[in-house]
Formats: sequence, structure tokens, C-alpha cells
Amino acid sequence: MWRGILRLSCVLSAVFLTVKADEHTHTYTTKEEVVLWMNTVGPYHNRQETYGFFSLPFCRGPKKDISHYHETLGEALQGTELEFSGLDIDFATDVPQTKYCEVEMSEDSYKAFVYAVKNHYWYQMYIDDLPIWGIVGEVDDNPEKGPDYYIWTHKKLDIGYNLNQIVDVNLTSEVKVKLEKGNKIPFTYQVNWKKSSVNFKKRFDKYLDPNFFNHRIHWFSIFNSFMMVIFLVGLVSMILMRTLRKDYARYSKDDDLDDMERDLGDEYGWKQVHGDVFRPASHPMLFSALIGSGYHMATVALAVIVLTLWGHLYTDRGSILSTSIFVYAAAAPVNGYFGGGLYSRMGGKVWIKQMLLSAFLLPFLVCGLAFFINFIAIYYHASRAIPFGTMVAVTCICLFVILPLTLVGTIVGRAIAGQPNFPCRVNAVPRPIPEKKWFMEPAVIVMLGGVLPFGSIFIEMYFIFTSFWAYKIYYVFGFMLLVFFILAIVTICVTIVCTYFLLNAEDYRWQWTSFLAAASSALYVYLYSFYYFLFKTKMYGLFQTTFYFGYMALFSIALGIMCGTMGYVGTSTFVRKIYSTVKID
Repeated sequence: MWRGILRLSCVLSAVFLTVKADEHTHTYTTKEEVVLWMNTVGPYHNRQETYGFFSLPFCRGPKKDISHYHETLGEALQGTELEFSGLDIDFATDVPQTKYCEVEMSEDSYKAFVYAVKNHYWYQMYIDDLPIWGIVGEVDDNPEKGPDYYIWTHKKLDIGYNLNQIVDVNLTSEVKVKLEKGNKIPFTYQVNWKKSSVNFKKRFDKYLDPNFFNHRIHWFSIFNSFMMVIFLVGLVSMILMRTLRKDYARYSKDDDLDDMERDLGDEYGWKQVHGDVFRPASHPMLFSALIGSGYHMATVALAVIVLTLWGHLYTDRGSILSTSIFVYAAAAPVNGYFGGGLYSRMGGKVWIKQMLLSAFLLPFLVCGLAFFINFIAIYYHASRAIPFGTMVAVTCICLFVILPLTLVGTIVGRAIAGQPNFPCRVNAVPRPIPEKKWFMEPAVIVMLGGVLPFGSIFIEMYFIFTSFWAYKIYYVFGFMLLVFFILAIVTICVTIVCTYFLLNAEDYRWQWTSFLAAASSALYVYLYSFYYFLFKTKMYGLFQTTFYFGYMALFSIALGIMCGTMGYVGTSTFVRKIYSTVKID
């Protein structure tokens, strides 16, 4: 009996080890199968316009097909379409040049390949989660006879391994064959294995570009932004310590005057609006939903940056996007707490509607835009078309995770932070707003308020844009974390200065002004995206253009909501502070 149990345990252990040794654990045994996945193919200049590899009339290898399922939500949303190549590759076993299939150049096949070569189509493959890129073919310009189109037919794979792990993969495209109708084109492959001293944890370093990201311009921009922070903090400190001190002295002197002298005196400044400064903002439901969403976005951004910095998520397909979705769903109570608490302090009564608006504001924008772009992707038969199952999964996350958690946060926020505790009483009748100079109008303040915050991040925007829209892998998340804090400090300081001047002009509409002044930096980011599109990329076509400007608009809206919340929160603290230290009759 015990011998039978021991034998069974040995069999189960062998099965477990067999299952364990694959691309998921990245460990192999000699002559164990190594899967070459074909991912997508598309125009080089349009990174997001991708199609399934076998949408072109390529042929598969003779080996039995393996179906692939999207392992993560991020993979599905990013258009990853892994299909088995059919090539026979075994760990640490060389394969000489071997023909694996043949393609006959029919009329349709010829047109498809010529179109791909004309538009500089490239393709992507994966071995053990390591990406490999190759070019479909090339054009040979002949002034007399016209251009000739060639396709690369031989894939030479050089794979480096360290002990039982793959640490390096290189592809060399060879054997250029001219495309001609009616020809039969053979496709071959070759695999060379070689031992490597590269550590498994360092195998992704070859895909990074330290010369680009650690360029001195990058460091200079960080230094420049840091100096801007010092300047703005000094400016705000001067306002708080010198200007406000003079204001306090003047107001204290006014308090010592009798009623007749006070009536004859020339009263002006921010103290005069003490009875209206804490009046609820117009459209309190929308305002509180935006503030709650801003807290939510700031929490998600900070958490994802830290997690990526700690876990090197950029090395795994779709990991950053999957993590962002998970963190966004898990952080939903933050949205409800701050949005619901603010709405309650503003005297809002229909808190259920406010909670629904706060919970679905950003998801509705994201899903609405993605749904529109998805129609174009389906029309193009692109791999970016979101599968129906993924849509259902995202909808379920919104309905059964984000909504209940936002409700919990709203209830807690109303209970803990829902009571108004303003340092000044709000007058029953609003004070009329006096006329002021044109540059003190809220609209002008809003447009100017975003200039300095944008100036502190626009260099970093270039690196982020290049990573997403071109072929760089963004990995300097330490820079991003530093820029995040710089942006927060600059935004808060600028908004405090803007609000001080607004209140000094006896205009108490500071809530929306502070939010929009801080959020206007996102407008400049979106305008910068036009410049980047026109002068830094070679994108073309309806799909890529729609994808670019659609998702840049979404990014700018999210950034604007987050920055607007930072500006409002900092300004709110400033306003409460200055009015709590003034003697009010």
C-alpha cells in the first residue's frame, strides 16, 4: 500500500514538474518544446494599427496548432493576438535550415504582400515572453522598370540560454525573394542555441534604451522643474508671510476703528467676501464628482507608478494596463469618500445620483470613446478590436466592483467628512461681484493657470509619448514619480497664487476657478499632442489618426481632472487657513 502511494506521489510530482517547465515559469529541460508565438503585423509608422500575423497570406509550420487564450485583461485590450507558428523548436537543440511551408503567389496573395511591403509592414513574435521584431520585405527602386518588391523568407533565430532558462533571442531575416505572380515561395527557418552569461533577471535590459531616457536633456528638464518648484514655493511663502501679514495688519487696524470711521474708510480685499467665500460651488453634483474622480485618478497614478517601479511591470505583456484596471477598481472607495463627503458639505441632497455620476464619470468616457474606436477597428479587421468577452468583463468590473465600492466610500465619506465646518458663516444673500481688470477675470486666470504646470512636465510628456506611440519601452518610472510630485507642487502653488488674486479682487467664485486653472494644463498637453503628431511621427490613415487623437483626448481629460483636484485641494486648504485667522464680526 505504501509503495503504491509513493509511486502515485512520484507520478504526480513528475506531472507537476512537466507542467511547471514552460514559458510561464521560464524553465525548460533539454529538448523540451519551446513555443514560437506569432503576434501581429502592421505598418511600421502606425504602431497601434496591427492585424493578426496570418491576416497576411503567410503559411504555418507543420506542427500541430496550439490555441492561445488571452491571459490577462491587459493583453486583450492591447490587441495581443498570439497564434502558434507551427515551427518545431526544442530547448538547447539546434535546427539546421529547414523548409517548413510554401506559399503560391495568387493574385490576392501577391496584392497583399505588395501592399505590406509598400507600407513597411513589420511583425512581432514571442519566445518565452521575449519580443522579437522582423520586417516583412523591402522595395528595390528601379528608375527604368519601376519598383521591385521583395519578401524575406528565411528566419534565423539565435537563442541564448543560461542553465535552463532562455535569456536572449535575436532574429535575422535572410533570403530575399522577389514577389511575382504565380511563383511558389518556400519559407525556411533555422535555430542556433548558444550558452549565455546573461542573468535571467537582466534579460530584458537589451530592449531598454538608456541613451535615450538618460539623456542629459531629461536630467536638465528635471532640474529645471525642480528650480521652478523652489521658485513657486518661495512665491507662495512670500504671499503667505509678507502680503497676508500686511493684510492682517490692515484688517486689524480697521477693527479698531469706530463704525463711522469704518464706513468712511476704503475697505477692499479678500476679507470683504468672507460671507460668500464658502458658498457652495455652482453645479455641486458635477463638481464633487470631478473632485472624487480626481482623488481616484491621483491614487491610481501614484499606486501604479510605485508598483511598476517596484515590480518592473514593463517587462510583461499588458501588465501595466491590467494593474491599472485592478488598482482603479480597488481604489473606488477613495472616489466615493472624497466626492460624497464634499457633496454633503455643500448641502447636496440627491447623493445617490452624485454617487452614480462619480462612479461612472471616467468609465463612461473611456468606454464611450473605446466603443467608437472599436467600430473603426472592426471595419479595418484590426487586432485592436476589443472582443465581446472583454467588453462583458469590463462592464462586470464597473457594475459589480467599482459601483459597490464607490457606494461604500460615499456612505463612509458622508458620515465622517460630510458635516460643513467652515470658519466663516455664509451670508443668505450673495454679495455682488465688483468689476475688475480684464486680467483678473476667472476665464483669463484659468487659461494662464496651466502654463507653468505644463512647462514643468512637457519634456517628460515627450518621453512618455515616444514610449507609447513609437517603439521605446518606458522604464524610468523613478523619473515619472519625481515628475508626479513636481507637477502636484507646481499645480498647487500656481493655483494658490491665482486664487489669492481672485479673492483680492473680491470675486468669491474660487472653487471652479481653482479647479479649471489647474486642469487647463491638460489643454496644453493636448495641444502639444498635435505638434507631436505633425512633427515627431509619420502616422497616417483614419484608424491610427482616430486612435491617436481619441486616446490623447482621454489621457488629457484624466490628467486635467487629476490636476484640477490637486489645485482645488491645495487652494481649499489655503482659503480655510487665511479666513480662520482673521477676526470676523
